[in-house]
Formats: sequence, structure tokens, C-alpha cells
Amino acid sequence: MTTTAEPLSRLLAIMARLRDPVLGCEWDLAQNFASIAPYTVEEAYEVSDAIARNDMPALREELGDLLLQVVFHSRMAEEAGHFVFADVASAISDKLESRHPHIFGGVDEAGQSREERWENAKAAERAAKGAQSALDGVALALPALMRAERLQKRAARVGFDWPDTEGPAAKLVEETAELAEAVTDEHRFEEAGDMLFAAVNLVRAYGIAPEDALASANTKFERRFRAMEFLAGGSLVGRDLDAQEVLWQAVKAAERTS
Repeated sequence: MTTTAEPLSRLLAIMARLRDPVLGCEWDLAQNFASIAPYTVEEAYEVSDAIARNDMPALREELGDLLLQVVFHSRMAEEAGHFVFADVASAISDKLESRHPHIFGGVDEAGQSREERWENAKAAERAAKGAQSALDGVALALPALMRAERLQKRAARVGFDWPDTEGPAAKLVEETAELAEAVTDEHRFEEAGDMLFAAVNLVRAYGIAPEDALASANTKFERRFRAMEFLAGGSLVGRDLDAQEVLWQAVKAAERTS
């Protein structure tokens, strides 16, 4: 029976061979942390896509691709004398134990929600690393929509937040008006960002994850647009906006009756 250690050791050995200065692969040897980072992000999205499609064979494959990214970065770090793969595994093990003291530490945290325990533990970790702001640690590389939500949640933890939906709703109206009134490209760019940030705040005030809501809207739009194309015989080219609106309303009506 194959143990977990055997295929992992094989993967680490393969990566070491690919990065061997003499016998390695030219492409793998040419890579660095920055050049591999986009692949790491891409593989994480492909894992998410396999889950969304409930495709377990694909999930197994994509998880392997994502694991390769961890192994690749760890190998480059080892070569530079920073850390090795075992250090990565040890660090996340330590973190999981410290963030679950009610499981591993015998600490009674009755009365606290799972989210409160998790956020308190993360805050303690950031403080130990010398964090000076409540916003420290929100990754710059997050998708902008998700990063906006994270920043707002961090600010809310220290009381910088509206108590209801009325405040963020009024702010969104205000920012939309300012975008309409902007007269230069630079000003419109700034106001567009402010409007989107305000929209995230309003959606969050309703207890909805903005990223999930927009993903759902994307799926709905794509489904309806493809249905329009089908009704039009395969393409909307040559049909004016009024004709396309008729098709759009027909698709929506069909969804309501189905």
C-alpha cells in the first residue's frame, strides 16, 4: 500500500531533478518566484473551477497542479537558502494548532463563534509580526473586489462601519452621481473606483459576499446571452439594440416560466 510520504517524496525528487543545474530542464531552471506566481494563482482558480463543476477527477488533477506550485516555490527557496518544503509544512501545522486552541490546546472558548476565534488568532499573529495597522496583512494580490471586502471588514472590526444599510446605500448614490459629473478621464477613473468600493460596502452590509454575488451574476448573464444567441440563430450580429432587447426579455420570460 502506498503511503502519503512515498508520492510526496517522489514529487520533491522530480522537482529537484528538474532544477538540477546540469541535468535539469531549461524552462524550469529559468524560472523564479515572480515568473511562477501567475501560474500559482491560475492553478488555484482551476481548483475552484473543478469544484464548481463538481468534477472530482478534474479536482484531483488540479490539486496536483496546485501542489506542484508549492513544491516549485519551496525548491527555489531551498536553493537560495531560505527554507525547505518541510518548513512550509511545519509552519502551516503550527498555525493550524495555534488557531484552534479549543481543539489542540485545551482552551475553553465557549461563547465565541468560529469566526471570532479565527479572527482573534489571526490578529494575534499579525501583532506578533509587528503589524501597526488594522489593515496590515490584507494581500495586495487579491482580486480587487475581494480585497475591497477584506479591507472593509478589517476597518469594521475597529468600529469604522455603518450600523445599517442606509449609510452605504446613500454613499453609493453619492459616488454614482460624482462619476456622472466627472469631466476628465483621470477623474472618471477615480470616481469609478470609489463607486465600486461603495457598492462592495453596500452588498457587504446586507451580509452578502460581493465576490459570490458577482460570480452568480456573471453566470446568469452568460446563460441568458447564450440563450439570446440561440434564439437569434447563433449570432446577434446585425441586430440592433431594440431587437436584442426583445430577445433578452424573451429569455427572461422563458426562465420565469420554466
